[in-house]
Order: sequence, then structure tokens, then C-alpha cells
Amino acid sequence: MTKAILAKKIGMTQIFDKNGVVTPVTVLEAGPCTVTQIKTEENDGYNAIQVGFGEIKDKVVEKDAAGNLKVAHAHGTTKPLAGHFKKAGTESKRYLREFRFENSADYQLAQEIKADIFAEGDFVDATAISKGKGFQGTIKRLGQHRGPMKHGSKFHRHQGSNGACSSPSRVYKGKGMPGHMGSKRITVQNLEIVRVDAEKNLLLVKGAVPGAKKALVTIKETVKGNK
Repeated sequence: MTKAILAKKIGMTQIFDKNGVVTPVTVLEAGPCTVTQIKTEENDGYNAIQVGFGEIKDKVVEKDAAGNLKVAHAHGTTKPLAGHFKKAGTESKRYLREFRFENSADYQLAQEIKADIFAEGDFVDATAISKGKGFQGTIKRLGQHRGPMKHGSKFHRHQGSNGACSSPSRVYKGKGMPGHMGSKRITVQNLEIVRVDAEKNLLLVKGAVPGAKKALVTIKETVKGNK
């Protein structure tokens, strides 16, 4: 892998090409990401770079009129992380991720990775936490078939039989049942980048990308298919 970036999902829209063909796209605010650490084979056992994305305030401890300590920004960067960013010579970042680039030795601390590392026509894989849909039945969650809806039927949207009572006298592991749906780490592969706006750090990706609006999305060059 030689190209990857962290992005924030803005939403979906559509664009027209020169022939007037409409294309649905997902707009991503890609970067800029800052290199916060460079890992080497000698020190860490593998080669990789750590990047930070998104702004966050440092946790500030102040004294009130009585001389008691109080935290001004309770959700800011912790003291160990603040020292980590200070050592890298960067501002505090909200998200940290590692990328095992083949050319990780070519990067330097505090170097910025922007959207222009990708070009129009590139194919990428997008990874994010999918939207949570709560507790759902088997028809919505697993795509199972419903029962007859006619009058007199007592089976409509239930999951159906769980197995025989005599043998094997238990429910098989992996049986599809109602339960929590969504809110899982999802990767969609082979998405095409149809436009890159380097000035605004925007990537327009063809089709849908997992995650809700403002969700963190990891964009990497595709591992299979078109490259």
C-alpha cells in the first residue's frame, strides 16, 4: 500500500459529466492528515507511519477563585497524548491511525498528507462504522422471507423454525435471529474517485460510502480489482 488518507463524510450528491450523464457520489473531506510518528523495523518491528486527523482542544487545568483545580476542557487531549503531539511538532489531533506504507521511510514528522495523493479514476476501499439501526427482525436484518399474509395465518414476519425438538435438541450456532443491526466496521471495495478538489481537500467517490454524516472514513487504494 502506498496511498491512504483519513476523511470525514460530508454527505451524498450527484454530478453531471460532459455528456450529461448523472453520477451519484459521496463527498468526503479528505485530510489534511499530519504524520505524528514514524515506526521502523529497528524500533518497532515493522515499518509504518502514524497520522493524525481532525482538530481537538488540549485539556486545560485551571484554578478557581478558591485555589481549587478544575478542568476547563474535559474532553480535550490527555497529557500523554499532548506530549506525543508536542514531540512530533504538530497540533493535537482527534483521530490517530497507522498506515503500513511501502515507502514509509520517505515520510517525515509533521508532514501533511492531502487529498491530492489520489487522482480522478483511482479505485479505493472505504472503511467506516456503519449506521446503527437498533434491534431488528430477521427480515430486515438478514433478508429472510416472510410467511403467508392471508387471513388465518399465524406466521407473518417471525424468523421461523429454530430446529427439531428431538434431534439435535439444540439450536445450531450461527442461526439467523433478530438482534442488533448495524454499527459495525464495514469496508466497501472498488469505489471509483470521480473528482478531486485539492484546494478544498474534497474527494468525490462514486456510489455510497458506509457511515453516517461526519463519520470518520479511512480511504485506501484498493487491494483487488481495478487499480
